[in-house]
Amino acid sequence: MIAVDTVLEQGGTGRFQRRLLGVFGLVWTADAMQVLAVGFTVASIAATFGMTVPEALQTGSLFFLGMLIGAAVFGRLADRFGRRRILLATVAMDAVFGLASAFAPDFTTLLVLRFLTGLAVGGTLPVDYAMMAEFLPPSRRGRWLVMLEGFWAVGTVIVALTAWGATAWGGVEVWRVIFFVTAIPAMVGIFLRFWIPESPLHLLRQGREAEARAVLNRVLTTNGQPGLGAAPLVPPVAQSEGIFSPALLRRTLLMLAVWFLVSISYYGVFTWMPAQLATQGFGFVRGYGFLVILALAQIPGYALAAWGVEAWGRRPTLVAFLMLSAGACLMFAVSSSPMLIGVALMVMSFALLGTWGALYAFTPELYPTGSRATGMGTAGAMARLGGLLAPSVLVWLFIQSTATAIGLFAGLLLLAALLARLIDVETRSKALA
Repeated sequence: MIAVDTVLEQGGTGRFQRRLLGVFGLVWTADAMQVLAVGFTVASIAATFGMTVPEALQTGSLFFLGMLIGAAVFGRLADRFGRRRILLATVAMDAVFGLASAFAPDFTTLLVLRFLTGLAVGGTLPVDYAMMAEFLPPSRRGRWLVMLEGFWAVGTVIVALTAWGATAWGGVEVWRVIFFVTAIPAMVGIFLRFWIPESPLHLLRQGREAEARAVLNRVLTTNGQPGLGAAPLVPPVAQSEGIFSPALLRRTLLMLAVWFLVSISYYGVFTWMPAQLATQGFGFVRGYGFLVILALAQIPGYALAAWGVEAWGRRPTLVAFLMLSAGACLMFAVSSSPMLIGVALMVMSFALLGTWGALYAFTPELYPTGSRATGMGTAGAMARLGGLLAPSVLVWLFIQSTATAIGLFAGLLLLAALLARLIDVETRSKALA
């Protein structure tokens, strides 16, 4: 008998995983653009509908509310009915409602469409990671999961360039251009998703061994490796533990707290900062050009995280990036010169996105196959709760003092580092099944 993880280890990471990364990465880029569009569109939405920026931020609140519900619901559905069909449904919803947002005739319709788009994006994110993890060999899983997270930086650069170009073009309704562009990758992703087979671990857990063998043989042959032969697959260990069972409760509560603290800090910064830099700025640190620089600063953060999760381990890498993120926020809060503020923002962008890379590599490995998408979905729901609070609650703190708000994030990120250190397991090179 042979285990799925052993087969994947023998198959290595080749053409199959590269294609998988390309497909998932395209939709991950689309999701990043949808999420970050909140900060890049709010000023234009306010101008179009004759309202204040805090009022226009309702689009962000409804979007994150949809993401919260979508992450919780679709994660559980993926564990029950399969990853593939849920992915196809959520990407289709993302494309349809995201594109429709660009043509919303009034603010009420826009709110409804942003909620529905958020529902789709919230469902896509956790299922993507659970499925990608289940096609990767244990020895290289962390690096590849961080590489997938790296497509977030690609989406960030594209949405920043789109906002910059649309603003320079001089159109008042810049938000329509941004929402149209953000829908394009998801529209392409609908068709590419049909190429992706169902997770072999999920199939095996459902008792569909023949289908699981067919998928694994496809992985092996695509990577230029010999097929399975006649060896039967090791049946999955019966897993009755839910993510809140006694065996998993400690790690679940700690990880959910980390997700919430990281997300409220990240979305607090990147929901408000685009509007701040595009209008008032901080001396010469202003404009969409600097936002593009901040987006590019994320890429080496992902690269270091991809190396760290394999060299140092998931937990140490996560803690290190959380500490660096907190230090960058503190540096921003106490800086008085534009030069130091610019450096702090770049380090913040570098470190926060490295944090996300380590977090997304670590979380799916904490749970068994029967609970993996649920665990990722619940973590995603906590992240969206942070995203929901960031534009609707923290906006008032930002209005009073940007430095005070980001100083608060420094404390929250330090607390997240402490909680991450208390997680009771290190998953580097461990089998998923």
